[in-house]
Amino acid sequence: MTTSLQLHARTVVLDLEGTTSAAGFILGDLYDYARPRLAAWLDEHAGDPDVAVARGQVIADAGLPADASTAQIVAVLHGWMADDVKSTPLKTLQGQIWAEGFRRDEISSHFFDDVIPQLRAWHAQGVDLVVFSSGSVTSQVPWFRHSPDGDLTPLITDYFDTVNAGPKKIASSYDTIAARLGRAPEQIVFFTDHPEEVAAAREAGWQTLAFSRPGEPWFGADFGASAVASSFTDVEVVSA
Repeated sequence: MTTSLQLHARTVVLDLEGTTSAAGFILGDLYDYARPRLAAWLDEHAGDPDVAVARGQVIADAGLPADASTAQIVAVLHGWMADDVKSTPLKTLQGQIWAEGFRRDEISSHFFDDVIPQLRAWHAQGVDLVVFSSGSVTSQVPWFRHSPDGDLTPLITDYFDTVNAGPKKIASSYDTIAARLGRAPEQIVFFTDHPEEVAAAREAGWQTLAFSRPGEPWFGADFGASAVASSFTDVEVVSA
């Protein structure tokens, strides 16, 4: 195999949607699974502190009355899903529903064909693999556990989302992750398909590799000074 790009890094941080996995699968299959289950989940898990917090956040963010009904809350959530709003309470609830779906073997995850072999190879070479996704950690772990090629969680060192790291489009979130990992910024490379995430990570001093995959939402975007690839097979990561 001939690679066109060599990166020197101790840690690769992975975005999921559009980078390791098709956005259409997440916005299609997984959203379709969660959408009709939101109302029952809110009511049946009302005693779960995370669900209660998410419910309160939806009410506050949407300007609903404090005693808003489940139907009112679900209408807001459905609207956010239709617009692909990266809402933390929505991601929390979706993550819980998806985790249950994975546990029941009613859904499975998706990875581009070029991704898993490279993740296994980099891990074997001593490169740390970490996830930073707007999807909650609750959904990230089963996503890797229920891959088409078996359980990938032994490959992953840590997981970050908008709750434990912060929004993906601001540099301070990347500072938080670097501190948690105990890595200097220049030792980390972020794989993502989103131009604003590229800009935020670079502002924090990280290396970046932008993915421009045909058919994905950010294909052909302007990624500034970042290196760009269309496949994991185009990349060699050397542990530095």
